Amino acid sequence: MTEDKLARIRKLLAQAEDPAATTAESEAFNAKAAELMARHGVDAALLAAVDPGREVVGDLTVELLAPYAVEKGSLGAAVARGLRCSAVLRTTRRGSGSDYSLHLFGATTDLVLSEMLLTSLMVQGTGELTRRGVPRGEHPAAYRRTWWLGFAAAIGQRLQEAEATAAHESETRFAAAGTSAALVLADRAALADRAAAEAYPSLRTAAARYLSGGGGADGLAAGQRADLGRTPGVTRPARRRLG
Repeated sequence: MTEDKLARIRKLLAQAEDPAATTAESEAFNAKAAELMARHGVDAALLAAVDPGREVVGDLTVELLAPYAVEKGSLGAAVARGLRCSAVLRTTRRGSGSDYSLHLFGATTDLVLSEMLLTSLMVQGTGELTRRGVPRGEHPAAYRRTWWLGFAAAIGQRLQEAEATAAHESETRFAAAGTSAALVLADRAALADRAAAEAYPSLRTAAARYLSGGGGADGLAAGQRADLGRTPGVTRPARRRLG
């Protein structure tokens, strides 16, 4: 049954990514994918609470491709936080440039959902930003950086709302198991944070970034529409917790 649910979510996300889909169609696919993801994640948390050996806390790494890799990392942090995972941004210096990746920690189901959604949102965001012209008078790079940050903010808010709704609708089942949705979900997120802290004991919080550019509002609007469905000479990665 779990694989059937995941397959349905993947299908909805793929439909939202399709360039031929209208804005209204993408919105509908996104909304349904978000709803199914939230329900699936909450169901998995309840089952794990009843049977603690059912899931373990694990990790996975997601590469962040240029351009705007750091801003895409903010999107990854929003997705991870919304799905009870912890995200660490890793920076690897390569000559005059840097490569970036996200190291995610969380329960098995939450990691699967996070990677699936983040991959889809990268495609959706890149596609929309490519089709969108930079407004007159805006610096292209500055506009696009702030666009990604606005997109990430909207995704984070939508995930929070979807998860809260799913938890509320499942509260009776949690009560029957002798617990509450809020407690179980908070414990699940805390385990992810603990795993990240153990893997990176010297972790530091990323400093706030202040960017020029007027793309934030456009990115926020796009996020509200989005479907919520190496080489020698590499230096040791620098790590920052996102979110």
